[in-house]
Amino acid sequence: MSFIHFSKEQLQDLNFSLEREVLQANSKGVYCSSTIINCNTRKYHGLLVAPQPQIDENKHVLLSTMDETILRGNNKIQLGTHGYPNIYYPKGYNYIENFFYERAPSWIIKADDILLKKEILLIENEERILIQYTVTESRSQFSLQFHPFLAFRNIHSLGSININANKRSENIQNGIKLKMYHEYSHLFLQFSKKPEFISAPDWHYNNEYKKEQERGYGYTEDLYCPGYFTVTLKKGDRLIFSAGLDEIGPRKLKTLFDAELKNNLPINNFRDCLEKSAKQFITTDKRKAEVMAGFHWFGQWGRDTFIALPGLTLTTGRPEICKLVIDTMLRNLKNGLFPNIGKGETAAYNTADASLWFFWTLQQYAIHTKSLPKIWNEYGAKMRSILENYRNGTLHNIHMEDNGLLFAGEQGQAITWMDAVINGKPVTARIGLTVELNALWYNAIKFALETANLANDKKFISEWDTLPIQIELSFKKTFWSEEKQYLADHVNGDHTDWSLRPNQIFATSLPYSPIENDLKRSILEITKEKLLTPRGLRTLSPDDKHYKGLYTGSHNERDQAYHQGTVWPWLLGHFAEACLKVYGESSLHFVQSLYENFAPAVLEYGVGSIAEIYDGDVPHNAKGAISQAWSVAELLRIRSMISTNNKTNKTKEKKEQALTR
Repeated sequence: MSFIHFSKEQLQDLNFSLEREVLQANSKGVYCSSTIINCNTRKYHGLLVAPQPQIDENKHVLLSTMDETILRGNNKIQLGTHGYPNIYYPKGYNYIENFFYERAPSWIIKADDILLKKEILLIENEERILIQYTVTESRSQFSLQFHPFLAFRNIHSLGSININANKRSENIQNGIKLKMYHEYSHLFLQFSKKPEFISAPDWHYNNEYKKEQERGYGYTEDLYCPGYFTVTLKKGDRLIFSAGLDEIGPRKLKTLFDAELKNNLPINNFRDCLEKSAKQFITTDKRKAEVMAGFHWFGQWGRDTFIALPGLTLTTGRPEICKLVIDTMLRNLKNGLFPNIGKGETAAYNTADASLWFFWTLQQYAIHTKSLPKIWNEYGAKMRSILENYRNGTLHNIHMEDNGLLFAGEQGQAITWMDAVINGKPVTARIGLTVELNALWYNAIKFALETANLANDKKFISEWDTLPIQIELSFKKTFWSEEKQYLADHVNGDHTDWSLRPNQIFATSLPYSPIENDLKRSILEITKEKLLTPRGLRTLSPDDKHYKGLYTGSHNERDQAYHQGTVWPWLLGHFAEACLKVYGESSLHFVQSLYENFAPAVLEYGVGSIAEIYDGDVPHNAKGAISQAWSVAELLRIRSMISTNNKTNKTKEKKEQALTR
């Protein structure tokens, strides 16, 4: 049985199947996504969702879904499923025998004596989706009818009946091409076998998206159907449908499907899920590479990019992609800051930590590629620019204080990773000296000095060499409490915030730390006791009066909980790293259990991937984006840490055995 597999009983239980979504994404920025019964529950779902750069920087749902109907004599069996007010119709999910995902999402469909295998495959380097139908059983021939439902709109919006929509379609080889609005690319719908197409333009009203309703957004949409295709099939036949942004020769479809399927590595375990998912966040071309922070609604985020990049690329054997992303990001560096979101004219430079995470990412890259001696020569000017901007002062009141610590923040802005804002007011403003920014600041300076030393840059060394010692003294004096035995979250003048949060973990995990091991042990112990869950670290201790254990309700209610107790998987990577650094080999079994106990999560929400967040309260249900870059990345890093420590232990054992002979 496949690692990812759902039974007929599970699929027919809508409370189960509509909560599980499947996604494929490629290096062109195209994706295909729906639930495991192909019933769209989000406005972000679609069979072909692709960028339309001539319109905007967002993705657009072109082909929303495709309904199949089996016709034989007077018998008509509808295989599709849509959500409508108070009903799901048709009830095509009743005909699905099972769902599995090995090399591609696949369904076995049984209707009367007909047994049909359906496989959906997104082509890696094209804006194209293929669906293969294989007739494995049928006592006689039958017709398969296809109704394509089109949206042609931005993923963040919803469509409705529009008299200006272009209803014309043009015949092409084994299909049609059309575009609903003039600014869009043409959509090409073709089959490997010549179909009969009947033009019957029509709107299908009030498609409802359950997840959007739950999130408090608009959730009703009208979809356009240009007509329907009919193909006659019999046992043993194999039919391939293509939806793409350019025309393809129908004879190429089977060869293309077979080649692409062969190139898709099979999913046999948790590790395979993570590695496959990791590739889906990165878009590339010859000159640039970018990281999408999460599916479905996140774009490129500076902070998320640098935090996720080592796990997404270095642990999966793609250091060249890591470097390409770094170089791409550097094109938007301004005043020592990377954009939080956007690029070019649309860039928003409202993040204090992205530039400091850049140092950590570069550090990880240098260690992995053994290129430390070359780093300063290639990136030293950028590193120096960031540090000088932070020291002398840049946007959002980011500057170094006389004690060497970094101050950041201003009223009305949330510039740390805890960045939820409600009605213009940050939920966790954290203005002042924040614990993780200063841990990152210390690490960045130490790494810069390390690489500058190797390059013999005496001028830089003379300017910065004494600062780390000052920071060490100031850091402990400012943040540490002997009574509480942990670090303050942030300090602003006379105000010290002792909220027990996970931000102090980075002072225990980064390659260079301003605190000693005794302090790290205390931090790890209280983190383990109050913040650790099977799905990551809580953002606030349950003992705190502001703790919110459920991420639910209206948009504002969810934002109130976002960093006030909600669990974030990405934090687990640094917690695990700190455990291994502080406790050594004795913590290896514990860290391994953290990793292995996460495996069931890939079957619970975004199938084959890891969610953005989880509830702080048991049973820690998955919430937010179904697939988040830094969630996947940090679990891959934990796996890599485990592997490295196991290899080290084996090497040590061999040496010890050799000495005793």
